[in-house]
Amino acid sequence: MAKTILMVDDSASLRSVVAIALRGAGYDVIEASDGRDALAKLAGQKVHLVISDVNMPNMDGITLVQELKKQPSYRFTPIMMLTTETQPEKKEAARAAGAKAWLVKPFQPPMLLEAVSKLVLP
Repeated sequence: MAKTILMVDDSASLRSVVAIALRGAGYDVIEASDGRDALAKLAGQKVHLVISDVNMPNMDGITLVQELKKQPSYRFTPIMMLTTETQPEKKEAARAAGAKAWLVKPFQPPMLLEAVSKLVLP
């Protein structure tokens, strides 16, 4: 059975690039445009990994991480931030909220897939 990854980014083109790479590697992908959209689309279903941008309208990525970690069904779901941000304060805020990894855009799909393979829940 394919593992499901939630991809959250306000850029439709970036979501598409990531989704193509992930689907090509055999993952199912749920796409969301921001944190609020992500929470609505999850609605309790199991995901094996969340990949989220940091800067988004309505609900940013760090707030999304905090909200997910409050929910028992997502407390142990690994979260990777995929962002243009490089400031140590942002990385630390994401880590403190519960994010497990940080990948900076632009990225190479093989690098993304390698990180995903290490993080995805069994």
